[in-house]
Amino acid sequence: MQRSSCRFCNASLQHTFANLGGSPISNDYLTQNQLQQAEKFYPLHAYVCHKCLLVQLEEFESPDHIFGDGDYAYFSSYSDNWLRHCKTYTDQMIERFKLDKNSLAVEIASNDGYLLQYFVEKGIPVLGIEPAPNVAAVAQKKGIPSLVKFFGVETAKDLVTEYKKADLLLGNNVLAHVPDLNDFVAGMKIALASQGIITVEFPHLLKLIQNNQFDTIYHEHFSYFSFLAVEKIFAHHDLRLFDVEELSTHGGSLRIYGCHMEDTTHITTERVDLLKQTEIEAGLTDIQTYLNFEDHIKSTKRKLLHFLIEAKAQGKTIAGYGAPAKGNTLLNYCGIGTDFIDYTVDRNPHKQSLFLPGTHIPIFAPDHIFETKPDYVLILPWNLKDEIMTQMEGVREWGGKFVIPIPEVEVHA
Repeated sequence: MQRSSCRFCNASLQHTFANLGGSPISNDYLTQNQLQQAEKFYPLHAYVCHKCLLVQLEEFESPDHIFGDGDYAYFSSYSDNWLRHCKTYTDQMIERFKLDKNSLAVEIASNDGYLLQYFVEKGIPVLGIEPAPNVAAVAQKKGIPSLVKFFGVETAKDLVTEYKKADLLLGNNVLAHVPDLNDFVAGMKIALASQGIITVEFPHLLKLIQNNQFDTIYHEHFSYFSFLAVEKIFAHHDLRLFDVEELSTHGGSLRIYGCHMEDTTHITTERVDLLKQTEIEAGLTDIQTYLNFEDHIKSTKRKLLHFLIEAKAQGKTIAGYGAPAKGNTLLNYCGIGTDFIDYTVDRNPHKQSLFLPGTHIPIFAPDHIFETKPDYVLILPWNLKDEIMTQMEGVREWGGKFVIPIPEVEVHA
């Protein structure tokens, strides 16, 4: 379903933020048999709305295809740093908002129970809402009640009827995945208890621009948010953002705190005004800032290809680490296949023995790196580079080096 109007304010989309050419769906990993079949590529073209300044993609493939076909490959529990982040979050929310056995914590896009498991450990009742049935099944095996549905107004009404309104309604890295923003946020309004709290985490558009994180643009991510834009969206649905935190996750994220507009129990913190001023000073109210971004992307592509060409000319071997969606954007945009990278590895067993979409690079378990001893390991989930370099410290024993592609090519001996 292609759209040429803004998914929030319905203004026409005319201005390019980043045109990354054609790309397959980033989590459509391939089996050996599928390598001989035709593969769908879709325009990966991000626009900025001139009216509300929301950065967004057109919708070419339905969420049902991306998330709900029973074979979704992303599981949240394979990053130790991410799990620590979620456990810390749980402790903070319980203490700050006095959650107890009478509370209900509801997570939208609860995945494999990676986060709600920590609320369960603390005796807090939980409910997960997850559209991918194969992923929700993993959470259910952990004892986490999970509704296999997409979230929106209708699901919110069902939740209130079958359970109760949420005292804590949270969504980590889901807002960007929502094609119908207004339906989603309107659903949050319905599902939230009268003095309940919303927390939502998402990659910060300002960091994407400042740190050239263009590979975080892919078809699963329909929208890319500044605080200024997201505040408008929530206010449109009578929800007030009273606090915000800047996080290091995913290359720089925001955690917003929301409540009902009529709820006066939560005072707006100074962090809200400070961040809005930071975004204004960075030019996020000026459309030209968005229009200038594409030049930085082209420069990074040239630098990465130059490094890879030089390395191969010297007879060096190169492997990848990770099979993240962002890596598939980077590789397809730059035209990097097995002519440069022999293979990649991933801790997620659901991706092992498959092939990356578009580039057809094979995916192995991490031990394969120690069997083949490549000269360079290109870290595709660069946001986890420290964790990965620690885990793979043995690469240095044969003189292997790590390569970080974003924001600029860096080689770590």
